[in-house]
Amino acid sequence: MNLPNRITLARIIMIPVYMFFAFPFPDFMPYLGFVTDYKLIFALVIFVVASLTDMLDGKIARKRNIVTDFGKFLDPIADKLLVTVALLSLTLVSKYYIWATMIVLTREFAVTGMRLIAASRGKVIAAGKSGKLKTLTQCIALITLLTAWAARDSFPSVPVIRTISTVLFWAGNIILVFSVIMTIYSGCEYFVKNKDLFKKDEM
Repeated sequence: MNLPNRITLARIIMIPVYMFFAFPFPDFMPYLGFVTDYKLIFALVIFVVASLTDMLDGKIARKRNIVTDFGKFLDPIADKLLVTVALLSLTLVSKYYIWATMIVLTREFAVTGMRLIAASRGKVIAAGKSGKLKTLTQCIALITLLTAWAARDSFPSVPVIRTISTVLFWAGNIILVFSVIMTIYSGCEYFVKNKDLFKKDEM
């Protein structure tokens, strides 16, 4: 397994670690002091590092000319899992993030299904430009929102941080709306560009 694919696998491994910090600890878990008080900051750091590995593995693969079909298949899956888990964690802040989560999940299931059909016919569908822009805007929105959430939760008694947190929430929500629009657009684009896959079934 080459280095880019190992980095992608490392990103997948980071996902349950992010979940450990971002979601509520089980009641039976003993009090963890500092970790409990600042667990959302740990979650934010893990998400940022995982997002950066997404840019790193692709850059290394292209620079060393070691792009593989396995990498093309695994990388989008790692991105989907990371974004989905982060969106699910934000539903703890507001139930309205469920809408964004469901739109993203619907698009990802549909595109993944199409990729499986293509794979069964010996074709690999790599991420397009609109899909990459969708992923980029999702990451920016999520990092902004997670930063706001971590700041508000970790330092609730500091007025300046609460003000900054409010501004970041507004900015993050605006970017998230744009990313949801890109999610829908890129999903439609995938189906339009690969409509020949379905024409074969009609023959």
